[in-house]
Amino acid sequence: MATDEARSGASARGATPTGRTRSERGHSYTKDRAQLLRRLSRMEGQVRGVGRMIERDEYCIDILQQTAALRAALDAISLMVMEDHVAGCLATAVKTGDAAAYTEEVMEVVRRSMGRPIRASRPPAD
Repeated sequence: MATDEARSGASARGATPTGRTRSERGHSYTKDRAQLLRRLSRMEGQVRGVGRMIERDEYCIDILQQTAALRAALDAISLMVMEDHVAGCLATAVKTGDAAAYTEEVMEVVRRSMGRPIRASRPPAD
């Protein structure tokens, strides 16, 4: 079961569910860092492009298509980081016995990204 600290946003303050700071260990996304940065750079260009479209009073549907493309690009980045987290951080947590806290942390992020409320803690499984 996740700790109250993990549920209350310890990750937002830089600590993992087990209390270690993120700088005390590597990040699973490190192997994809260059690709993530390239994608973010492209997205920055897309955002500037949408701004120019609005400045030029371009057609609403064209702007909406570009914002949908931006949303899809951001979702792809999120998915890549999530996959790396599950494959690396969560897999390590399973080996060290920290799986429950890390799993709850991941699920909180997934719920928020889907616009779902954070669940109250569950009773321990039998």
